[in-house]
Amino acid sequence: MSAPAQPPQILVVDDEPDLRTLYELTLLREGYRVDAAGSLAEAWQRLEAQRFDAVITDMRLPDGLGLELLQRVAGQQRSERCIVMTAYGSAENAVEALKAGAFDYLTKPVDLKQFRSVVASAIQRDATPPWPRAVGGAQRQPPPAAGATGGGPALQRLVGESAAMRQVKERVAKVARSMAPVLVRGESGTGKELVARAIHDCSHRAGGPFIAVNCSAIPESLLEAEFFGARKGSYTGSHQDREGYFQAARDGTLFLDEIGDLPLPMQSKLLRAIQERRVRPLGSTQEDAVDVRIVSATHKDLAAEVRAERFRQDLFYRLNVIEIVVPPLRERRDDLPALCEALLARIAQESQLPVPSLSAECLQRLAEQPLAGNVRELENLLHRAVALSDGEQLHVDFEPDPDAPPQAGEPGPPAVPADLQAWLDQQEREILVKALQDSGFNRTAAAQRLGLSLRQIRYRIARLAITAPGDEANDDPT
Repeated sequence: MSAPAQPPQILVVDDEPDLRTLYELTLLREGYRVDAAGSLAEAWQRLEAQRFDAVITDMRLPDGLGLELLQRVAGQQRSERCIVMTAYGSAENAVEALKAGAFDYLTKPVDLKQFRSVVASAIQRDATPPWPRAVGGAQRQPPPAAGATGGGPALQRLVGESAAMRQVKERVAKVARSMAPVLVRGESGTGKELVARAIHDCSHRAGGPFIAVNCSAIPESLLEAEFFGARKGSYTGSHQDREGYFQAARDGTLFLDEIGDLPLPMQSKLLRAIQERRVRPLGSTQEDAVDVRIVSATHKDLAAEVRAERFRQDLFYRLNVIEIVVPPLRERRDDLPALCEALLARIAQESQLPVPSLSAECLQRLAEQPLAGNVRELENLLHRAVALSDGEQLHVDFEPDPDAPPQAGEPGPPAVPADLQAWLDQQEREILVKALQDSGFNRTAAAQRLGLSLRQIRYRIARLAITAPGDEANDDPT
C-alpha cells in the first residue's frame, strides 16, 4: 500500500513576527506544512536544507531584498515558485519581481482571501486538459484558424519549426509558468491570439476559462460595463445583473486583443483593476476580487503610442512585463509547407471533404507571393482554392486579397487628415497647377479643361497664391 501524499511545504520569509505568524496560521489552516524565516540568510539556510513547493517572501528584508532570493532560486534552477509581497502602491517593485521570475506578487496589506488563492495557484503543478470546459458563464471557443493543427500538446498548435517559431515556442513555454503579464506583438494575421491561447494552455490555469476580448470592437460607452460587469438598472436597457470579462475570466486568462485601441479613460480604469485585482461593476458599491492572468496583444508600436501620449506609460510598463514578438510570414517562409498542410487539414474537416493535396508548383507560387496579410491571407487563399476545386489537386487563385494591407508602393486608403480644409486646399492647388502647366499657363484653356469660368479659376489662383511665369502675359485678353 502506497504512502499517502505529503501536503505541500511552503517557506514564509518576513522580518515582522506578527505578520509571519499570521501567514503561517493561514497556511496551516489550509493544510500546508509551513516553515518560516526572518531574513535572507535564514531563508537560504532553509532552502539549502530542503526543497519547498513555494516560497513567499517580503520585498524588503533586514539583510537585503527578496529579489535576491528569487535570483538565487532561478540561478540554481530550483523548482520552487516564488511569491513576492510588496508595499501598497509599489507598482515598479511588482513589475521588477515578475521580470526577475516571480510566479506572482501580493500587495501589502495582504488580503488573506487573495493570499490563499495565489498560494493555491502556485502549488498547482502542470496543466490539465488542453481544451478546458466553459467556466464562469464564459464559453470556451475553439482554437483560431491561423496555424491550428487540431490536436496534440498546446505548443504543437504553433505550426512551424523555423528559427523564429522555435524562439516563440521556447518563450511561450517559459512564460507560461508564472503569472507575469505578457504583451504579444506582431502584424495583423500573424496568429497573436494563437500564441495567447498557447500560453494559457501550457499554464497551471489551463483548466480555467480563456476569455478573448477585441478592445477595438467595443463602443466606448459600453467599455466599463463590458469589462467590469453591471448591476440591474445601472444603465438604460440593463434588466439584470451581468458579469464582465474580468469576472468571466476568473481563475483563467483574459486576453486583451488590440489593447492599443483602448481610449485613455478606460486605460486608467484597466490599470487599477490589474494592480488591485478588484473590479467594481457599474452601479455597484462593492468590489469583486478577480484572479485573472492578463495577456494582451497589439499590432501597434505601444512605445511610440506612449511618446505620442495616446497610451498610458504606467499601463504600458504593467502590461509589457514579458514581450513575445510573433514573426511575419515573410520571415518564416520555411514554415509554409507545414502551415499549408495544417490549414488544409482543418479546412477539409470543416467542409467534410477529403484533404486535398497542394502541388509543388502551387507551393512554389505561394512562396513567391508577398502574403502581406500573413497566415490569415494564406488561409483565405486556401479556403478559396478548396471552394473552387473540382478534384483532388488544388489550383490556387492568386488574385489580390482585399483584406491584405497594401504593399510598399501601392496606394492605400487616404489617412484621415488632421486639418481637412488645408488638405483639400493642397489637393485643389496641385490639380490647378497641373492644369495650368499642361495649358502653358493659359488660364482660359485651363478653366475650360476643369469646367470652370475664367472668373472662377482666377479667384482660385488668387486664393491659393499660385503664381505663373510672366503673370498675365500668357493670358487670353478675353
